[in-house]
Amino acid sequence: MDALQRRVIQEDMVQYKLFLIQPDGSSSQQTEEHLSQLVEEILAKVAPLLIQYIWQHQPFNLKYHPEKGSAPAHIGGSTQFGDNVEDEWFIVYLLQQITEAFPDLAARVEDNDGEFLLIEAADYLPKWLNPDTSELRVFLYRGELHILPCPSKSSPVGIAKDVVPSVAQALALLSTHPDACRASPKICSVLRKRLEGYPEKIETGLHRAHCFIPAGIAKLLAQRPDLIAPAVSAFYLRDPVDLQACRSFKTFPPDTRVLTSVTFTRCLYAQLQQQQFTPDRRSGFTLPPLSHPQYKAHELGMKLAHGFEILCSKCRLPSSEPDAPISCNPQWKGFMDSLKRNGYFRGELEGSARFSELTRSAENFFKQSVTSKSSALSPGEEVLQLLHSCSSFNIEELKKQESQLPQEDSDSWLDITAQDLERMLQERSGGRADVGSQNSSSTKQTQRVTGAEERRRETEDDNEEEEAGYSLVAVSQGMKNFLSAMSSHEGAELPWSSSSQPFSFEPVSMANALDRLLGSKDEELDSDDLGDDDDDDEDEEEEEKEEVSSGHVEMNGSETLDSLRQYMDQMDLELMSTNIGKSFNQTNYSKADLDSGSTHPSAEGSPPREGGVEDTEEEIQPLDVDFNLVTNLLESLSCQDGLAGPASNLLQSLGLHLPPNSDSS
Repeated sequence: MDALQRRVIQEDMVQYKLFLIQPDGSSSQQTEEHLSQLVEEILAKVAPLLIQYIWQHQPFNLKYHPEKGSAPAHIGGSTQFGDNVEDEWFIVYLLQQITEAFPDLAARVEDNDGEFLLIEAADYLPKWLNPDTSELRVFLYRGELHILPCPSKSSPVGIAKDVVPSVAQALALLSTHPDACRASPKICSVLRKRLEGYPEKIETGLHRAHCFIPAGIAKLLAQRPDLIAPAVSAFYLRDPVDLQACRSFKTFPPDTRVLTSVTFTRCLYAQLQQQQFTPDRRSGFTLPPLSHPQYKAHELGMKLAHGFEILCSKCRLPSSEPDAPISCNPQWKGFMDSLKRNGYFRGELEGSARFSELTRSAENFFKQSVTSKSSALSPGEEVLQLLHSCSSFNIEELKKQESQLPQEDSDSWLDITAQDLERMLQERSGGRADVGSQNSSSTKQTQRVTGAEERRRETEDDNEEEEAGYSLVAVSQGMKNFLSAMSSHEGAELPWSSSSQPFSFEPVSMANALDRLLGSKDEELDSDDLGDDDDDDEDEEEEEKEEVSSGHVEMNGSETLDSLRQYMDQMDLELMSTNIGKSFNQTNYSKADLDSGSTHPSAEGSPPREGGVEDTEEEIQPLDVDFNLVTNLLESLSCQDGLAGPASNLLQSLGLHLPPNSDSS
């Protein structure tokens, strides 16, 4: 399929689809009824996870989609996750659980980057799999990742890599050959590692903090904790027009503030905490001095109140007509029955306080995810509607509860040190960071290059362990391996990537490569080197071939080297008149260095100069390539000041990790 014809997915949005693995061939009406029933069963299955989850922007949702074009009827939806990418991976976990609980369903998930599941496991994908050949090949089936294979000599099962399968073809291959389509163990392990921690990760991803907020907001959040997300987003994305409504708080007056515990996600808390904001004097919000023990609670509450006020300022007042009770919805009874079958109420007696609390949470979830009525309301309209419908609250009673608030969570997770970041990067790199620590025993022999020997003597007790963790020899050797690696037109291949693949050797191709390199007599020259004369007779053609072959034999290795030396000498003469040579560090090797056994490949391999050049120009000193390489890399790293840049990215890709520069000079 042409890339221009593909439907572009909005940025920060994930799309997911669930297909019947074996369509039963029933009518469209029967299929719609079956899939609609599956939606209720699926939502009831994952309701215990979804009810306690706070979404950044949009919740997980499923609805029926009729057959359109080559896509069969299915159920699916889309979720805009905004700045919290963890919402996207939580949806992947949900799809994994759904396909495991409903083995007759296969799921597809993608975002604006395409098959982001393959991006996560890019280091272990087969060579033929790339963004152009992966379309409609990646599925979640029975809780595991499946990739439709490409036919090979060992297995004829699959679809050619230059063919984009239809959904029906993909599902048929998936149902008939599930074992052949299952992703490799390494790819599956990467996905499992990325989803590791769920469902407990839902609870650990929350942050509870004390906030001084107006009593109306405290009452709202007690009933609808999920409304914290649009309020924080409204404050985070505010503009001058929004702040005009916050000059006088009409909906949430500041004189009704109470101290309460508010539950955020870590992403929402960071967005609210890290923003610097000074309230308008006319708003009535005043902050205590920074030394006050509850300054942070006042500041968080002030920002949160601004977010809710901005939401309500964009909406009209709700209608005074009461809404129909949710029990009137014909889908509600079936949804409640599914919740009871899945053990959502945990054996609580009907009518108890805990049962009523779980029922209210289920009603809120039902309005957001099952029915479409609440989706027509903006968050601000929902806030006003809840304020209009809820009974009057007693501020004094809320103030009495201040002494019984649970302890707030520590926000030390906001502070990440350089060591923590390095550890996280090493975990994400899959253990390839140990490349730079190879040959660490030879570090002392190369300290002369960068002068680190003197610094080590000064701080030997403090930095001995750190210095042993890396090696400048590994930096130089890693760059040599990278430059000598064979890559294709699609991009450079890192040396470590081939080490994980099984070694293969083809004698015929190796022999042909050696023949071309050494100039075999059986090799023919390119057509550009041969004369084109189609009018010659056969005798002349044979004589011409003999002359060409004999001339080719005479072009031996020594003549090739002489020609190469002439080119290099000419280049040296042209470069002598420029300042290029001054950018390299010259190294004078004394006789003591040579006697000590020091080897300098650059000096040994330097070609002899022409007599005229030696008479007129100063003798060219040999270059220590390793010394110049390491020096330039260290200078580039120092100029980056710890930020991402070409040098750090290259070394990171090679698995080489250097400690931060501790020398301020």
